[in-house]
Amino acid sequence: MKYVSWSYRYAEQILNSKLALRKEIEDAIAAISIPSNGFSRPQLNAEIEKQLVTRKWGKHPRVAGEREDLEIEAKLDFIKERVGVEVAFSHSSFIGIDLLKFQTMSYSALDQIDVGVYIVATSNLLKRMKDRGQKWEGSLTFEKVRRYLPHFKSAIQVPIFVLGLEE
Repeated sequence: MKYVSWSYRYAEQILNSKLALRKEIEDAIAAISIPSNGFSRPQLNAEIEKQLVTRKWGKHPRVAGEREDLEIEAKLDFIKERVGVEVAFSHSSFIGIDLLKFQTMSYSALDQIDVGVYIVATSNLLKRMKDRGQKWEGSLTFEKVRRYLPHFKSAIQVPIFVLGLEE
């Protein structure tokens, strides 16, 4: 599978300092082949999970870490060596929640990540999946993230590397 990328707050430079991790993410995406009938959103999410877990990425870390005094039950999808990954094929209205997960995990006493990687579909991939009978209506797109994220610059200060999946 191919992808396009966009760097928010110098995320690409930070991720390049962790080049082996960046390559693992890129290799995981490249290893995915779309079947002729396409992927449902859960199927593509499961395929990415399989690829990253095989590469020893930690699954579903709590945003609040081990702190029991915080009643935050939100979880990020994957983490490894201070790089957090969120895979977002859900409805576009979840963009704020996803971005706050990255911010929370990078901030203050929680300090668990240096950079976030946000994996979403491009509008082109959505169209291709819909053409194959898959239900992707309302999904968050790479293009929407690029339009919206700069407007959150005062609230979202963690660097985020956005990957938009294409076919």
